Amino acid sequence: MSIESLIEDFAFLDDWEDRYRYVIELGRELEPLSEAEHAPENKVQGCASQVWLVSEARRETGETHLVFRGDSDAHIVRGLIAILLRIYSGHTPEEILAIDAKDIFMKLGLNEHLSPQRSNGLYSMVGRIQADARAQSEKV
Repeated sequence: MSIESLIEDFAFLDDWEDRYRYVIELGRELEPLSEAEHAPENKVQGCASQVWLVSEARRETGETHLVFRGDSDAHIVRGLIAILLRIYSGHTPEEILAIDAKDIFMKLGLNEHLSPQRSNGLYSMVGRIQADARAQSEKV
């Protein structure tokens, strides 16, 4: 699913109750992490809920692409992780660093409908994804 189709899906839903349900549904589609992947080194700091993100570098067509997977102990946060994976996973480190997350979150309406605590956690996850992208680009 592309960023554009995600934005269209959100626009199609009239009220935020429906959008919250949709976010939770997205979270239910996440591939579960193994017990070993729920390790401290994969835990995202700055989130009120427990959040784990795993990144894997894959070489495709001569370029490195990062694939992300994640999990949380909170349903809505799992949905936010699913949104982030749709935005970032499968892109090169350079593409990841060029994505304007704040703009996408505004188009989805997340900025105005998430609590300050959830917004901080969301941006902590974005920061972790960008840090992984920066680390991968430095390896090249």
